[in-house]
Amino acid sequence: MIKESGILNIKTKNLIYNYNFFKKLKSNLIVAPTIKANAYGLGAKKIYNLLLKQGCKHFFVATLSEGLELNNKNKLIKIYVLNGLQNYKLHQFTNANLIPVVNTIEEYNRIKNAKIDYAIHIDTGINRLGISPEEVEILDLKSHNIKLIISHLSSSDEYKVKYNMRQKKLFDTFVNKKPKGVFFSLANAHGSILDKSYLYDMIRPGIGVYGCFENKKLDEKIKNVINLKGKIIQIKDLQKNQFVGYNRTFKTKTKTKIAIIGLGYEDGIPRSLSNKGFVYFKKDRFKIIGRISMDSFTIDISKCSHDLKVGMYIDIINEEHKIDKFAKKCKTISYEVLTSIGNRVYRNYE
Repeated sequence: MIKESGILNIKTKNLIYNYNFFKKLKSNLIVAPTIKANAYGLGAKKIYNLLLKQGCKHFFVATLSEGLELNNKNKLIKIYVLNGLQNYKLHQFTNANLIPVVNTIEEYNRIKNAKIDYAIHIDTGINRLGISPEEVEILDLKSHNIKLIISHLSSSDEYKVKYNMRQKKLFDTFVNKKPKGVFFSLANAHGSILDKSYLYDMIRPGIGVYGCFENKKLDEKIKNVINLKGKIIQIKDLQKNQFVGYNRTFKTKTKTKIAIIGLGYEDGIPRSLSNKGFVYFKKDRFKIIGRISMDSFTIDISKCSHDLKVGMYIDIINEEHKIDKFAKKCKTISYEVLTSIGNRVYRNYE
């Protein structure tokens, strides 16, 4: 059996726990996980089937191709395509049991007289996808084919900003029209714990289901899902005044024992961690030295309290050193870290 240079352990029990946490926020709340971008790098088909077994019937993807890959044969399962109709044919959605999210008046005019269920996206202030509130006024929200009306918060992870309430009040002007048979959805994972008034009929958690977060409030509610490991592929001893890696950015000051880890920026270890990141083995912490390259990086194991050998794995992200700490060190967010973990890293579902 080939042991890959990188392993992403995915704790399915914790993922299910997180999904159920969101379900318990409100009675009869529809929890529609966002499984776009290959379920944030965890494997869309695997996560989709896992959540189906938990009774989940609503999902969101970004693109038509992502929806087609799920191969949904069950009309009771609702898969919404966030990026909308674009220039695709309507039958491409109906044949695959996919529901387009209409983002423009042009898309609405194409679909309004067709026998196809769809959702409406209202832009309440993020100024990204969505129909402007002024344009929504000309839509027939009483259409039986409109099954869902959504919007998206700009700053849901900033709990004290007033902009969240501003968007909510604008969204409420459409909720208060009370169109029959239509669900409403505003909140993602962070938005769902602002307060219960943001829940409406449906929430669309993404990063929270996968155990990641952008602030401690969500961290306190969910469980960690991932553990990223890298394999030691070589160990060597260096003398004083030797350089490590491209462009000689690190120079040994004394005799130094190093280990080369078989992951690099192709696998989601950003170059920005060169000479400043850390990895872990049990209670030991090792600094990354030299430049991170495409397929490997180097760590200083001179003070290791264990007998490390080639073929052993060290932790990059684990229960104690979670993805948010890793992301901050990289000067980015957990979303980017998770979706950057490359296909060479083996996904192991525990």
